Amino acid sequence: MSIAEIRKPYLLFLGDTEDELSAKTARGIAIWRPESALGELRLSDRTVSLGLQNMSLEEGLAAGAKTMVLGVANRGGIMDEAWLQTFRKALDLGLDLASGMHQRLADLPGLADQAASLRRQLHDVRHVRGSLRVGNGEPRSGRRILTVGSDCSSGKMFTALAVEKEMRRRGIKARFRATGQSGILIAGEGIAVDAVVADFISGAIEELCPANEPDHWDVIEGQGSLFHPSYAGVSLGLLHGAQAQVLILCHEPTREHMRGLPGQAIPDLLDCIEANERAAKVTSPKAKVYGLAINTSGLSAEAASEYLASTEERCSLPCADPMRQGCGRIIDHILAHG
Repeated sequence: MSIAEIRKPYLLFLGDTEDELSAKTARGIAIWRPESALGELRLSDRTVSLGLQNMSLEEGLAAGAKTMVLGVANRGGIMDEAWLQTFRKALDLGLDLASGMHQRLADLPGLADQAASLRRQLHDVRHVRGSLRVGNGEPRSGRRILTVGSDCSSGKMFTALAVEKEMRRRGIKARFRATGQSGILIAGEGIAVDAVVADFISGAIEELCPANEPDHWDVIEGQGSLFHPSYAGVSLGLLHGAQAQVLILCHEPTREHMRGLPGQAIPDLLDCIEANERAAKVTSPKAKVYGLAINTSGLSAEAASEYLASTEERCSLPCADPMRQGCGRIIDHILAHG
């Protein structure tokens, strides 16, 4: 399968959205790849802002932008018809387009033909292109870290990016491997694993994280949770395809139930550790959880400190909030024992 690379730097399209949460894709790019975020394009004064320079298409092109990224993810993933004029103009001026929405750029009236005639690229990153193969589980060189979760949306992408950043700061060869639409637009490449037919998930991840140098670390963005009835299949395919030697368990401690399932309790962390290690050992016999990344944003500083300390003692593993403390202690543990 060909993993298309999205040309950088980006002009981040915010359209006319007034919802801060809807701009999470653009915000993620601005936080984690600021060198790739040249500016933002807002269609009205009421549109949310990331604090970047507001640019027209012409100004973005003059600044060096190669791709206009749809940085918003509205409810239902449907693009506003009013945006099409801007998309057409962007292609005419020389920009590629990239989107993580459910609706495809290629399905908008006339846009695919226009892009083809101008030799521009349309990147619908939530839709997998090209042929797929099944995984084989054969051992491969290189080192791999996979973030796993007690639940969905528990900080797996954020933790993987934080680990990559800290490893690179230390001079360690590390590369973030994206498996979701926001991660792909941050990294500029990847595979949206939730769009892959189940039989091919592990094979897609094997291709995303191929054999590498013995001292090179792929830091793989996890998805879902083995304990979530809706998404456990994706999580298991990722575990088998990643063939990771190191797992980092991500957890949000204030939830009362699994996301979207009021009747489904949050699993015990020790059960999570045991289940993920057991599943990972199918293709990586020495796989272990080496730390817990805890999202304590819903706790006070004092409560967060107490929770991290008690969880570390109970699980006998380093625990840290990547936002509040960074991932340094977890990386220290990985390098010392992994």
